[in-house]
Formats: sequence, C-alpha cells, structure tokens
Amino acid sequence: MNETMIEARDLCKRFGDFTAVDRVSFEVPRGQVFGFLGPNGAGKTTTIRMLCGILKPTSGAATVAGADVSREPDRVKARIGYMSQRFTLYPDLTVAENISFYGGVYRIPRSRLRARAREMIAFLGLTGLEDRLARDLAGGHRQRLALACAILHEPPVVFLDEPTSGVDPVARRAFWDLIYDLADRGTTLLVTTHYLDEAEYCECLAFIGAGRLLAVGTPSELKQAMRGSAVFVVEAEPQDAAIRILRDRPDVVSATPFGPEVHVVTRAAGEAAVSMDDPGGALREALQAGGLAEVSVRGVPPSLEDVFIHLVRGSVR
Repeated sequence: MNETMIEARDLCKRFGDFTAVDRVSFEVPRGQVFGFLGPNGAGKTTTIRMLCGILKPTSGAATVAGADVSREPDRVKARIGYMSQRFTLYPDLTVAENISFYGGVYRIPRSRLRARAREMIAFLGLTGLEDRLARDLAGGHRQRLALACAILHEPPVVFLDEPTSGVDPVARRAFWDLIYDLADRGTTLLVTTHYLDEAEYCECLAFIGAGRLLAVGTPSELKQAMRGSAVFVVEAEPQDAAIRILRDRPDVVSATPFGPEVHVVTRAAGEAAVSMDDPGGALREALQAGGLAEVSVRGVPPSLEDVFIHLVRGSVR
C-alpha cells in the first residue's frame, strides 16, 4: 500500500513567457485520497492535464500508475479515470446505454462489460434507474453515473475535478462515502474541490497558488501553518462598519464576512488582539470605541479555509 501511484518532480509548464506551473513536486501513494486545492488560475487544471498525459511538461517529470507522462501519454490515459466537474455524458442515452458506450470506448470485452455494468450500478446506487435518460437524473445520480463511467475499466488512479459541484449537501456526503469505498479497494484518487469543508475528508492536501506548490500535508499538519496567529469570530452591527474598523488595525491580517459573522485572523498570538485573561479583548474595545455597542468576540481554532486564505495571500504578495 506504500507504492507511489502519482509522482511529480519539479513539474513545469510554460506558455511563452508565462509560467503556469512552476516546479511542482508531490507524491501520492496507492489507496490515498489526495486533495489538490487552489484559486482559479493557480495552476490546478494545467497540472492535472499534464498528469493525465494531455499536456506535455516544459520541464520536470511525472509518472502516473507507473507510466511516464511525457514519454508514455497513451499508457497514462489507459490507466486512469477522469471525472470532470461538468456533466460530460450523453443526455439522450439511458444510464445503461451510457455505461455500455463507455465500455466500448475502453474496449472492455462484452462478457466482462455486462458483469462490470451490474457491479457499478449496484455499487453506485443506480439500481432501478438503468432505463432512465441521463438528462432526467437528479444531480447526485448524474454524478454517480459519471463516476461509474470513469471507473468502469477499473483504473488504478482516478482524477476527480470538482466532482460534487452543483449537488446538494446530502448528495455530496454520499458521494464522498463512495470515494472512501474506492480508496479502501486500493484506488488512488486525486480530487480538486472548491468546498473547503470537503478538503477535511482528504487524507493529504496540496495547496497551489500562482503556479507554485505552497504546502503539502494532512489537514492537521497544514493547520500548523497558522501557528503564531489567532482566529476570532466577531458579531457586530453594522457588519460593514465592523469590517472597516478591524481591517484598519495593524495586528489584523484579514477580516472576512461569513454570513452574519466576521472571521478575523490576527498576526500573532502574543500581540494586542490576544491576552490570557481576555482573548480578543482589544478587538472588542476597538469596535466599541468605533461606536458599535452590541459586540461579540470569541476565539476559534483555525479552519482549512483560514489556512487556504493565509497561504494564497502570501503567494500573491
């Protein structure tokens, strides 16, 4: 289970004078759920396209399921599954017809395809929907069908590009259960997502920004990047005035609205915003001095979203 299934070594991709991916290196062992996160334009898609054998790297090297992405792109493509965030199946075909079509694309023998189709329909909870047109499926079932077609040929490595985009929270949770089941069977999965709560489900995460790898580690390890900072949740009205006051403070790194609350990150746990007797007391006093009477400030542990913002902002300075 320690076999490396994805390895990138100083992977670079340049388009003219623009460097889209700059010396990215990481490894993913067999059976791991590996999260790959970054803002739009960070280099995620370009990296994945290189790992899938679609784009040739400008420099560096990578292997996927034992195949070199530069020298053996066709072998790479045969050994991976790919599921896009967009529904790319055929809406005018039924569930069974889509599976049959992709079985032909993957050249799965007919006898094996029948058994594999039954297995996928049962495993992914599509029983009873075999004759339903793809366009008539609910969002969660469409994602399951897309996954069925991506793993029909039993690839050892699967790339999932924002697989739960546009589906409801219950369907998202159920889909992640399927991802875990695949990992338990030995499949290696690289997942991109914009849902930071989903990133907590990954065993290991890589953050990329401005084409460079910012950090790699488990969720708990990455949260250590916030050591020396403190995170607070502030409730005050009016919220826009509270944000202005907070952002004017030299010890505040960020003040971001989250619904009715404001998420605040301070520069260091030892500075004015934090004290042993009254954590966040200086923030409260600043807000009250600004004319805000009803103010609540409480300290909270850093989330992956805090880490993500912290790393990305540092990468674009």
